[in-house]
Amino acid sequence: MAEKRKPLLGFVGKLPSGTTPGNSGKTRCPLCMGLFKAPRLLPCLHTVCTTCLEQLEPFSVVDIRGGDSDTSSEGSVSQELKPRTLQPQIGILCPVCDAQVDLPMGGVKALTIDHLAMNDVMLKSLRGEGQGLVCDLCSDREVEKRCQTCKASLCHFCCQAHRRQKKTTYHTMVDLKDLKGYSQMGKPIPCPAHPAEELRRFCELCDQPVCRDCVVGEHREHPCKLTSSAVHKHGDSVRELLKGTQPHVEALEKALAQIEGTNGALQERVEAVAADVRTFSEGYIRAIEEHRDKLLKQLEDIRIQKENSLQLQKAQLEQLLADTRTGVEFTERLLTSGSDLEILITKGVVMERLTKLNKVAYSARPGVNEKITFSPKEKAGLCRGYEVYGAISTKEVDPAKCVLQGEDLHRAREKQTASFTVICKDAAGESMGRGGENIQVAVVPKDKKDSPVKTMVHDNKDGTYYVSYTPKEPGIYTVFVCVKEQHVQLSAQLVAVPQSLSPSCCPRPSGDRPCGLHSV
Repeated sequence: MAEKRKPLLGFVGKLPSGTTPGNSGKTRCPLCMGLFKAPRLLPCLHTVCTTCLEQLEPFSVVDIRGGDSDTSSEGSVSQELKPRTLQPQIGILCPVCDAQVDLPMGGVKALTIDHLAMNDVMLKSLRGEGQGLVCDLCSDREVEKRCQTCKASLCHFCCQAHRRQKKTTYHTMVDLKDLKGYSQMGKPIPCPAHPAEELRRFCELCDQPVCRDCVVGEHREHPCKLTSSAVHKHGDSVRELLKGTQPHVEALEKALAQIEGTNGALQERVEAVAADVRTFSEGYIRAIEEHRDKLLKQLEDIRIQKENSLQLQKAQLEQLLADTRTGVEFTERLLTSGSDLEILITKGVVMERLTKLNKVAYSARPGVNEKITFSPKEKAGLCRGYEVYGAISTKEVDPAKCVLQGEDLHRAREKQTASFTVICKDAAGESMGRGGENIQVAVVPKDKKDSPVKTMVHDNKDGTYYVSYTPKEPGIYTVFVCVKEQHVQLSAQLVAVPQSLSPSCCPRPSGDRPCGLHSV
């Protein structure tokens, strides 16, 4: 079974809930979902009940056409061209496809009646699938027979009257039950201008069906043919147009199938990539959590180590304080309360003890500090195969231990870039191993202290910093390097910049012997 096409999303909201636009078959209105009642064919070839169309909200559009033109005369080839003017026109939107429908002068009721739909409704009712048919003449009683000559559905009473009339006595009457296998009912179509007459002819000039009264009236001199004759020419035109349109159906179906296939592949790909993203992110989260736990454990180990060191230093200082306080108190009591003989007898022990206490080495400052830093941007290697960042360090840069290295620390050249390296170390003299320190460098001419040379400091992220500068003039320069606003070793270094010698300063002597100044 062919799959039902889904409606465009933009049109779903315009229909009652539970309905599907364009899928109500040949007999039911896509709006009210009931059997068609006076169905009208829209330019987009969708059929809707007249009442349902009248309930749609109209809107105004501007139509550029001749001043006195109307829809009934648009097909006339003899109509004179008149100056075009802007005229307001009323329009509606097709409830199925949302196409704009410009209403003719007569409004909804001037739209073409869909007689095919009316025929399908009649057949549906005839087969007992809908409401009973009503007599075409009295519009009151239920239909029992059909006149095959007049194409009229008649009740029992009107059927008898039909037989009594002289003009219709010999018409063929058929019971409705005998018509249930028919595919068409062929109900006569009355003329809109002359309802008593049936449309049986076609005006070639006006391109519209006409009745007998129309032919002798307003279409008197127009070429008119019986519909059975005119349908060959116009049917062929429709068939040719249909022949050119049918390939588009197959092409569009293929295009839609490709879109559906691409959309399906897209959904599968999105799900696959989403699964990869989830797998990656879940793995990365586990790696980050594991790295976090390692950092927190490292932090706890540092805390325990520092606390143990502080507690040990505290215990040692408390014991030394107690010993020293005992010695001081005993000696003070001896000197204030003891006799001369007692002092002389005890002085040896006291002096030995105090001498020993005075020789005990201790630090008046804590052996460890509270400095613990976390560098979130520092690479911390791989964890579960993922690169992780963030490192804890207890090192603190000591400006007094930082050193400068480089050949250009003592001598540079005019208008040439000179460079050196700053190596940051901690109090133990070990390299910091990471960057991020505040390095301040100034290169100042001895004779122009208010015109320092522009310097560049590049953080190598490993505890070293590359410094470069270009002296513009010869002379003596002083290089100042500060870390944490404190001078490092070899700061305030004097750098000599000799004047550069131009090759034209002394011409080459005869004999091709090199000049002594250039041989250096």
